[in-house]
Amino acid sequence: MTIASKIQKAMEGQSWIRQMFELGIQMKQEHGAEKVFDLSLGNPILEPPESVIKALQRILADPPPGMHRYMPNAGFPETRAAIAAHLAKQMNLPFATGHIVMTCGAGGALNVIFESILDPGDEVIIFAPYFPEYPFYIANHGGETRIAPTDSSFQLDLEALRPLLTARAKAVLVNSPNNPSGAVYSAALLGQLGKLLAETEAKHNSTIYLISDEPYAQLTYDGVKAPPIYNAHPRSIVATSFSKNLALPGERIGYIAANPACPDVSTLVDAFTYCNRVLGFVNAPALMQLLVKEALDESVDVGWYERKRDYLYKELTEMGYELVKPEGAFYAFPASPIPDDVAFVQELLKWKVLVTPGTGFGSPGYFRISFCLEDWVLEGAMEGFREAIKAHKPG
Repeated sequence: MTIASKIQKAMEGQSWIRQMFELGIQMKQEHGAEKVFDLSLGNPILEPPESVIKALQRILADPPPGMHRYMPNAGFPETRAAIAAHLAKQMNLPFATGHIVMTCGAGGALNVIFESILDPGDEVIIFAPYFPEYPFYIANHGGETRIAPTDSSFQLDLEALRPLLTARAKAVLVNSPNNPSGAVYSAALLGQLGKLLAETEAKHNSTIYLISDEPYAQLTYDGVKAPPIYNAHPRSIVATSFSKNLALPGERIGYIAANPACPDVSTLVDAFTYCNRVLGFVNAPALMQLLVKEALDESVDVGWYERKRDYLYKELTEMGYELVKPEGAFYAFPASPIPDDVAFVQELLKWKVLVTPGTGFGSPGYFRISFCLEDWVLEGAMEGFREAIKAHKPG
Protein backbone atom coordinates (compact mmCIF):
# COMPACT_ATOMS: atom_id res chain seq x y z
CA MET A 1 0.00 0.00 0.00
CA THR A 2 1.39 3.41 -0.97
CA ILE A 3 -0.42 5.43 1.72
CA ALA A 4 -0.98 4.96 5.44
CA SER A 5 -3.61 2.33 6.24
CA LYS A 6 -5.45 4.68 8.61
CA ILE A 7 -5.75 7.25 5.82
CA GLN A 8 -6.88 4.60 3.34
CA LYS A 9 -9.61 3.56 5.78
CA ALA A 10 -10.63 7.17 6.43
CA MET A 11 -10.81 7.95 2.72
CA GLU A 12 -13.06 4.96 2.10
CA GLY A 13 -15.48 6.25 4.71
CA GLN A 14 -15.04 9.92 3.92
CA SER A 15 -17.64 12.53 4.71
CA TRP A 16 -21.07 12.15 3.17
CA ILE A 17 -21.00 15.92 2.66
CA ARG A 18 -18.00 15.61 0.35
CA GLN A 19 -19.50 12.61 -1.44
CA MET A 20 -22.70 14.49 -2.21
CA PHE A 21 -20.72 17.54 -3.30
CA GLU A 22 -18.77 15.48 -5.81
CA LEU A 23 -21.98 13.82 -7.01
CA GLY A 24 -23.55 17.24 -7.47
CA ILE A 25 -20.70 18.35 -9.74
CA GLN A 26 -21.13 15.21 -11.83
CA MET A 27 -24.92 15.65 -12.10
CA LYS A 28 -24.59 19.30 -13.12
CA GLN A 29 -22.21 18.30 -15.90
CA GLU A 30 -24.66 15.63 -17.10
CA HIS A 31 -27.96 17.51 -16.79
CA GLY A 32 -27.03 21.20 -16.67
CA ALA A 33 -26.55 23.24 -13.50
CA GLU A 34 -30.02 24.79 -13.71
CA LYS A 35 -31.69 21.37 -13.51
CA VAL A 36 -29.86 20.14 -10.39
CA PHE A 37 -30.91 21.30 -6.91
CA ASP A 38 -27.92 20.80 -4.65
CA LEU A 39 -28.76 21.44 -0.99
CA SER A 40 -25.94 19.30 0.36
CA LEU A 41 -23.07 21.69 1.08
CA GLY A 42 -22.83 24.50 3.63
CA ASN A 43 -20.98 26.86 1.32
CA PRO A 44 -22.72 30.26 1.70
CA ILE A 45 -23.33 32.21 -1.49
CA LEU A 46 -23.62 35.56 0.29
CA GLU A 47 -20.81 37.98 -0.45
CA PRO A 48 -19.05 39.71 2.47
CA PRO A 49 -20.69 42.91 3.72
CA GLU A 50 -19.82 46.01 1.67
CA SER A 51 -18.06 47.50 4.69
CA VAL A 52 -15.73 44.49 4.80
CA ILE A 53 -14.92 44.81 1.10
CA LYS A 54 -14.16 48.52 1.57
CA ALA A 55 -11.93 47.78 4.57
CA LEU A 56 -10.03 45.24 2.47
CA GLN A 57 -9.62 47.79 -0.31
CA ARG A 58 -8.25 50.37 2.16
CA ILE A 59 -5.69 47.91 3.48
CA LEU A 60 -4.56 46.97 -0.03
CA ALA A 61 -4.39 50.60 -1.14
CA ASP A 62 -2.19 51.59 1.80
CA PRO A 63 -0.54 48.42 3.10
CA PRO A 64 1.40 48.69 6.35
CA PRO A 65 5.11 47.86 6.01
CA GLY A 66 5.78 44.16 6.38
CA MET A 67 2.13 43.22 5.91
CA HIS A 68 3.03 39.93 4.20
CA ARG A 69 5.82 38.85 6.53
CA TYR A 70 5.75 36.36 9.36
CA MET A 71 4.38 37.58 12.66
CA PRO A 72 4.26 35.92 16.10
CA ASN A 73 2.70 32.47 15.84
CA ALA A 74 -0.27 33.60 17.91
CA GLY A 75 -1.03 36.35 15.40
CA PHE A 76 -0.69 40.12 15.13
CA PRO A 77 -0.79 41.55 18.68
CA GLU A 78 -3.06 44.38 17.56
CA THR A 79 -5.62 41.92 16.12
CA ARG A 80 -5.56 39.77 19.22
CA ALA A 81 -5.95 42.87 21.38
CA ALA A 82 -8.93 44.08 19.31
CA ILE A 83 -10.68 40.70 19.62
CA ALA A 84 -9.95 40.56 23.35
CA ALA A 85 -11.43 44.04 23.86
CA HIS A 86 -14.46 43.06 21.79
CA LEU A 87 -15.03 39.93 23.87
CA ALA A 88 -14.43 41.75 27.16
CA LYS A 89 -17.18 44.21 26.25
CA GLN A 90 -19.57 41.48 25.07
CA MET A 91 -18.97 39.02 27.90
CA ASN A 92 -18.11 41.39 30.74
CA LEU A 93 -15.04 39.26 31.39
CA PRO A 94 -11.37 40.32 31.62
CA PHE A 95 -10.21 39.10 28.21
CA ALA A 96 -6.75 40.29 27.20
CA THR A 97 -4.41 39.79 24.27
CA GLY A 98 -2.86 36.78 25.98
CA HIS A 99 -6.14 34.85 25.86
CA ILE A 100 -6.45 34.94 22.04
CA VAL A 101 -4.66 32.91 19.33
CA MET A 102 -5.40 33.58 15.66
CA THR A 103 -5.95 30.40 13.63
CA CYS A 104 -6.64 29.04 10.15
CA GLY A 105 -10.40 28.93 10.64
CA ALA A 106 -12.35 27.09 13.33
CA GLY A 107 -11.15 23.74 11.96
CA GLY A 108 -7.55 24.83 12.44
CA ALA A 109 -8.46 26.07 15.91
CA LEU A 110 -9.93 22.72 16.95
CA ASN A 111 -6.87 20.84 15.73
CA VAL A 112 -4.60 23.20 17.65
CA ILE A 113 -6.70 22.74 20.80
CA PHE A 114 -6.72 18.94 20.57
CA GLU A 115 -2.98 18.79 19.89
CA SER A 116 -2.46 20.96 22.96
CA ILE A 117 -4.59 19.04 25.48
CA LEU A 118 -4.79 15.39 24.39
CA ASP A 119 -2.54 12.53 25.41
CA PRO A 120 -2.95 9.20 23.58
CA GLY A 121 -6.16 7.51 24.67
CA ASP A 122 -7.77 10.62 26.13
CA GLU A 123 -11.46 10.80 25.31
CA VAL A 124 -13.42 13.64 23.76
CA ILE A 125 -17.20 13.47 23.99
CA ILE A 126 -19.30 14.92 21.19
CA PHE A 127 -23.07 15.03 20.74
CA ALA A 128 -24.97 13.54 17.80
CA PRO A 129 -25.80 14.96 15.39
CA TYR A 130 -22.30 16.37 14.92
CA PHE A 131 -20.09 17.91 12.25
CA PRO A 132 -18.56 14.85 10.53
CA GLU A 133 -14.96 16.08 10.75
CA TYR A 134 -14.90 16.05 14.56
CA PRO A 135 -13.86 12.40 14.98
CA PHE A 136 -11.07 12.92 12.43
CA TYR A 137 -9.81 16.01 14.23
CA ILE A 138 -9.78 14.11 17.53
CA ALA A 139 -8.04 11.07 16.04
CA ASN A 140 -5.42 13.33 14.44
CA HIS A 141 -4.04 13.95 17.92
CA GLY A 142 -4.33 10.54 19.53
CA GLY A 143 -7.70 11.07 21.13
CA GLU A 144 -10.71 8.77 21.11
CA THR A 145 -14.22 9.94 20.29
CA ARG A 146 -17.20 9.09 22.44
CA ILE A 147 -20.66 10.01 21.17
CA ALA A 148 -23.59 11.07 23.34
CA PRO A 149 -27.13 11.33 21.96
CA THR A 150 -29.31 14.43 22.11
CA ASP A 151 -33.01 14.54 22.86
CA SER A 152 -35.88 14.71 20.35
CA SER A 153 -35.31 18.46 19.90
CA PHE A 154 -31.54 17.96 19.44
CA GLN A 155 -30.84 19.50 22.85
CA LEU A 156 -28.08 18.13 25.09
CA ASP A 157 -29.12 15.02 27.02
CA LEU A 158 -27.03 15.32 30.19
CA GLU A 159 -28.22 12.04 31.67
CA ALA A 160 -27.02 10.25 28.53
CA LEU A 161 -23.72 12.11 28.84
CA ARG A 162 -23.15 11.20 32.49
CA PRO A 163 -21.93 7.58 32.01
CA LEU A 164 -19.49 8.71 29.32
CA LEU A 165 -17.72 11.05 31.74
CA THR A 166 -15.12 8.58 32.95
CA ALA A 167 -11.63 9.21 34.27
CA ARG A 168 -10.41 9.18 30.65
CA ALA A 169 -12.62 12.08 29.59
CA LYS A 170 -10.48 15.10 28.71
CA ALA A 171 -12.95 17.30 26.86
CA VAL A 172 -16.57 17.76 25.89
CA LEU A 173 -17.15 19.45 22.54
CA VAL A 174 -20.38 21.36 21.87
CA ASN A 175 -21.54 23.15 18.72
CA SER A 176 -24.27 25.78 19.08
CA PRO A 177 -25.96 26.80 16.84
CA ASN A 178 -25.57 23.24 15.75
CA ASN A 179 -24.55 21.90 12.37
CA PRO A 180 -26.69 20.08 11.17
CA SER A 181 -29.78 20.60 13.36
CA GLY A 182 -29.80 24.36 13.92
CA ALA A 183 -30.39 23.79 17.66
CA VAL A 184 -29.20 26.49 20.08
CA TYR A 185 -28.30 25.46 23.64
CA SER A 186 -29.61 27.71 26.42
CA ALA A 187 -27.46 29.31 29.10
CA ALA A 188 -29.29 27.23 31.72
CA LEU A 189 -28.52 23.97 29.91
CA LEU A 190 -24.87 24.94 29.43
CA GLY A 191 -24.71 25.80 33.13
CA GLN A 192 -26.02 22.34 34.02
CA LEU A 193 -23.40 20.84 31.71
CA GLY A 194 -20.67 22.82 33.44
CA LYS A 195 -21.87 21.65 36.85
CA LEU A 196 -21.75 18.04 35.66
CA LEU A 197 -18.19 18.52 34.39
CA ALA A 198 -17.12 20.03 37.71
CA GLU A 199 -18.64 17.08 39.59
CA THR A 200 -16.79 14.66 37.31
CA GLU A 201 -13.47 16.48 37.79
CA ALA A 202 -13.91 16.27 41.57
CA LYS A 203 -14.86 12.59 41.41
CA HIS A 204 -11.87 11.52 39.32
CA ASN A 205 -9.41 14.28 40.30
CA SER A 206 -9.20 15.05 36.59
CA THR A 207 -9.25 17.97 34.18
CA ILE A 208 -12.05 18.31 31.63
CA TYR A 209 -12.21 21.11 29.09
CA LEU A 210 -15.47 22.42 27.68
CA ILE A 211 -14.80 23.31 24.03
CA SER A 212 -17.33 25.24 22.00
CA ASP A 213 -17.20 25.32 18.20
CA GLU A 214 -18.98 28.58 17.33
CA PRO A 215 -18.75 29.59 13.65
CA TYR A 216 -22.54 30.08 13.52
CA ALA A 217 -22.85 32.01 16.79
CA GLN A 218 -24.12 35.19 15.10
CA LEU A 219 -26.60 33.41 12.82
CA THR A 220 -29.64 33.00 15.07
CA TYR A 221 -33.35 33.61 14.49
CA ASP A 222 -36.58 34.66 16.22
CA GLY A 223 -34.70 36.70 18.81
CA VAL A 224 -32.82 33.65 20.08
CA LYS A 225 -29.21 34.30 21.11
CA ALA A 226 -26.41 31.76 21.38
CA PRO A 227 -25.18 32.21 24.96
CA PRO A 228 -21.44 32.17 25.73
CA ILE A 229 -19.98 29.16 27.48
CA TYR A 230 -17.47 31.00 29.67
CA ASN A 231 -19.77 31.20 32.71
CA ALA A 232 -20.62 27.50 32.45
CA HIS A 233 -17.16 26.12 33.21
CA PRO A 234 -13.81 27.76 34.05
CA ARG A 235 -11.91 25.40 31.74
CA SER A 236 -13.78 26.60 28.66
CA ILE A 237 -12.32 27.29 25.23
CA VAL A 238 -14.01 28.73 22.15
CA ALA A 239 -12.96 27.85 18.60
CA THR A 240 -14.56 30.11 16.04
CA SER A 241 -14.15 31.75 12.66
CA PHE A 242 -15.35 34.60 10.48
CA SER A 243 -16.43 32.16 7.76
CA LYS A 244 -20.15 32.48 8.30
CA ASN A 245 -20.83 35.87 9.89
CA LEU A 246 -18.60 37.69 7.38
CA ALA A 247 -19.01 35.18 4.51
CA LEU A 248 -15.26 34.49 4.32
CA PRO A 249 -15.07 30.66 4.41
CA GLY A 250 -12.32 30.41 1.82
CA GLU A 251 -10.06 32.84 3.64
CA ARG A 252 -9.55 30.45 6.59
CA ILE A 253 -9.47 33.00 9.39
CA GLY A 254 -10.55 32.29 12.94
CA TYR A 255 -9.32 32.30 16.50
CA ILE A 256 -9.17 30.51 19.84
CA ALA A 257 -10.38 32.33 22.94
CA ALA A 258 -9.44 30.78 26.29
CA ASN A 259 -11.51 31.62 29.36
CA PRO A 260 -9.57 34.14 31.47
CA ALA A 261 -10.73 32.17 34.54
CA CYS A 262 -9.15 28.94 33.29
CA PRO A 263 -6.47 27.63 35.67
CA ASP A 264 -2.99 27.98 34.13
CA VAL A 265 -4.50 29.89 31.21
CA SER A 266 -1.14 31.35 30.17
CA THR A 267 0.36 27.86 29.88
CA LEU A 268 -2.65 26.73 27.87
CA VAL A 269 -2.34 29.64 25.43
CA ASP A 270 1.41 29.04 25.15
CA ALA A 271 0.56 25.48 24.11
CA PHE A 272 -1.92 26.75 21.51
CA THR A 273 0.73 29.08 20.10
CA TYR A 274 3.35 26.32 19.96
CA CYS A 275 0.94 23.86 18.32
CA ASN A 276 -0.17 26.47 15.80
CA ARG A 277 3.45 26.46 14.63
CA VAL A 278 4.38 22.78 14.79
CA LEU A 279 1.20 21.61 13.11
CA GLY A 280 2.36 23.59 10.10
CA PHE A 281 -0.21 26.38 10.24
CA VAL A 282 2.62 28.68 11.46
CA ASN A 283 0.21 31.61 11.69
CA ALA A 284 -3.23 32.64 10.48
CA PRO A 285 -3.34 34.51 7.14
CA ALA A 286 -1.77 37.94 7.63
CA LEU A 287 -4.06 39.96 5.34
CA MET A 288 -7.17 38.48 6.89
CA GLN A 289 -5.93 39.25 10.39
CA LEU A 290 -5.64 42.90 9.44
CA LEU A 291 -9.10 42.81 7.87
CA VAL A 292 -11.10 41.18 10.66
CA LYS A 293 -9.64 43.62 13.19
CA GLU A 294 -11.66 46.28 11.35
CA ALA A 295 -14.85 44.19 11.09
CA LEU A 296 -15.62 42.82 14.55
CA ASP A 297 -19.01 44.53 14.65
CA GLU A 298 -19.96 43.63 11.06
CA SER A 299 -22.17 40.80 9.86
CA VAL A 300 -23.95 39.48 6.83
CA ASP A 301 -27.72 40.02 6.65
CA VAL A 302 -29.02 37.35 9.03
CA GLY A 303 -32.56 38.12 7.86
CA TRP A 304 -31.60 36.74 4.45
CA TYR A 305 -31.05 33.34 6.05
CA GLU A 306 -34.09 33.61 8.29
CA ARG A 307 -36.40 34.16 5.32
CA LYS A 308 -35.07 31.02 3.67
CA ARG A 309 -35.43 29.10 6.93
CA ASP A 310 -39.05 30.21 7.20
CA TYR A 311 -39.83 29.26 3.59
CA LEU A 312 -38.24 25.84 3.91
CA TYR A 313 -39.89 25.07 7.25
CA LYS A 314 -43.34 26.06 5.99
CA GLU A 315 -43.07 24.07 2.76
CA LEU A 316 -41.68 20.89 4.31
CA THR A 317 -44.05 20.74 7.27
CA GLU A 318 -47.05 21.29 4.99
CA MET A 319 -45.86 18.33 2.92
CA GLY A 320 -45.80 16.17 6.04
CA TYR A 321 -42.12 16.17 6.98
CA GLU A 322 -41.29 16.09 10.68
CA LEU A 323 -38.87 18.89 11.41
CA VAL A 324 -37.58 20.78 14.46
CA LYS A 325 -37.52 24.44 13.47
CA PRO A 326 -33.87 25.56 13.32
CA GLU A 327 -32.99 28.36 15.74
CA GLY A 328 -29.68 29.15 14.09
CA ALA A 329 -27.06 28.25 11.47
CA PHE A 330 -28.29 27.60 7.91
CA TYR A 331 -29.36 23.98 7.95
CA ALA A 332 -32.54 22.01 8.51
CA PHE A 333 -32.51 18.40 9.74
CA PRO A 334 -35.84 16.71 8.93
CA ALA A 335 -36.69 13.15 9.86
CA SER A 336 -36.55 10.77 6.94
CA PRO A 337 -40.02 9.39 6.02
CA ILE A 338 -38.43 5.94 6.02
CA PRO A 339 -35.96 4.51 8.55
CA ASP A 340 -33.19 4.19 5.95
CA ASP A 341 -32.07 7.79 5.47
CA VAL A 342 -29.50 6.82 2.84
CA ALA A 343 -32.21 5.16 0.76
CA PHE A 344 -34.40 8.25 1.05
CA VAL A 345 -31.54 10.51 -0.04
CA GLN A 346 -31.11 8.25 -3.05
CA GLU A 347 -34.85 8.55 -3.72
CA LEU A 348 -34.51 12.33 -3.87
CA LEU A 349 -31.81 11.96 -6.51
CA LYS A 350 -34.54 10.83 -8.93
CA TRP A 351 -35.73 14.46 -8.87
CA LYS A 352 -32.14 15.76 -9.00
CA VAL A 353 -32.33 16.96 -5.39
CA LEU A 354 -29.18 16.48 -3.33
CA VAL A 355 -29.19 16.44 0.46
CA THR A 356 -26.94 14.71 2.98
CA PRO A 357 -28.01 11.62 4.98
CA GLY A 358 -28.13 11.95 8.74
CA THR A 359 -25.96 8.84 8.98
CA GLY A 360 -23.03 11.09 8.06
CA PHE A 361 -23.73 13.21 11.16
CA GLY A 362 -24.08 10.30 13.53
CA SER A 363 -27.90 10.43 13.44
CA PRO A 364 -29.45 7.84 11.10
CA GLY A 365 -33.07 8.47 10.21
CA TYR A 366 -32.61 12.13 9.34
CA PHE A 367 -31.16 14.15 6.48
CA ARG A 368 -29.56 17.57 6.27
CA ILE A 369 -30.67 20.39 4.01
CA SER A 370 -28.47 23.44 3.53
CA PHE A 371 -30.37 26.65 2.76
CA CYS A 372 -27.43 29.04 2.28
CA LEU A 373 -28.10 29.18 -1.46
CA GLU A 374 -30.12 30.88 -4.19
CA ASP A 375 -33.92 30.95 -3.97
CA TRP A 376 -34.30 29.12 -7.29
CA VAL A 377 -32.40 26.13 -5.90
CA LEU A 378 -34.62 25.90 -2.81
CA GLU A 379 -37.81 26.48 -4.78
CA GLY A 380 -36.80 24.06 -7.52
CA ALA A 381 -36.18 21.32 -4.96
CA MET A 382 -39.69 21.45 -3.55
CA GLU A 383 -41.24 19.25 -6.24
CA GLY A 384 -38.72 16.53 -5.48
CA PHE A 385 -39.41 16.70 -1.74
CA ARG A 386 -43.14 16.59 -2.39
CA GLU A 387 -42.99 13.60 -4.74
CA ALA A 388 -40.52 11.69 -2.54
CA ILE A 389 -42.66 11.91 0.57
CA LYS A 390 -45.78 11.00 -1.42
CA ALA A 391 -44.11 7.75 -2.38
CA HIS A 392 -43.65 6.81 1.29
CA LYS A 393 -46.68 8.42 3.00
CA PRO A 394 -49.82 7.39 1.10
CA GLY A 395 -52.72 9.79 1.34
